[in-house]
Amino acid sequence: MVDRTITEGQRRSAKLIWDYHLMGHKPRNTDVAIGLGSHDLGVATTAAGLYHRGFFSTLVFSGGNSHTTRTRFPRGEAFHYREHAIELGVPDKAILVEPSAANTGQNITLSRTLLASLGIVPSSVLLVSKPYMERRSFATARKLWPEVEIVCASQPVELDLYFECIGDEKLVVDMLVGDLQRVIEYPKQGFTIAQDVPPNIHVAYEHLVRDGFTSRLIRN
Repeated sequence: MVDRTITEGQRRSAKLIWDYHLMGHKPRNTDVAIGLGSHDLGVATTAAGLYHRGFFSTLVFSGGNSHTTRTRFPRGEAFHYREHAIELGVPDKAILVEPSAANTGQNITLSRTLLASLGIVPSSVLLVSKPYMERRSFATARKLWPEVEIVCASQPVELDLYFECIGDEKLVVDMLVGDLQRVIEYPKQGFTIAQDVPPNIHVAYEHLVRDGFTSRLIRN
C-alpha cells in the first residue's frame, strides 16, 4: 500500500498555505449565499448552518460534475448539496439549484444569471466553499462580479482535522498546492484579480512542489 501520510516539514508548509487560503472574513448578513460545488459535502453543511443563523434567506447551490465528484454525487454536486441542506432543515423554497457549472468562474456567472432570471440582483453575496478554496473563489468573484460585495465562509476546521475527514493527507496537500498555483497564475490569464502572495508562502509552495505534491497542478 502506498503511504499517503506526510512528513512534519511538509505538514508545516501545508499549514502555511492552508492559513493563507483562508480569507478571515466574519459571516454577516448578505442578500444571497452561493455554495460552490465540490467533492466536500461540508460546504452544504456549512451553508445550512449559516442559513439557520439568519445571514441570508436565499441559497444557491452551484455545480455539475467533475471527474472527482461523478461517483460521489452522480446526480450532480448542486442537487446532492440541496438534498443535504434540506435534511439539515433548510426549507426547499429557500434553495435554488444551478446544475451546470464546471469551474469556479461558471459557479459565479451561472449563479448570477439564475438569480437575475428571478429578479434577484444582489449587492452582497456570501460565498461558501471548501476552506482552501476561499481565496481563489474570492478572487474569481471580484473579477467577474466586481459590483457585488463578497464575503467568504467555509467549514471552521483545522488542517489536521481536515486531513482526518478526507482520509488522505497527500491528496489534501496536492489540492492546497494546486489552488495556490491558481491564485498565482490565474490573474495573468484574466480569470481572477491579483492578490499578494507573501515570500514565505512562495517558499512553502516551492518546497511542496519539489517534494512531489503536483497532481493538481495546471500543466502548461
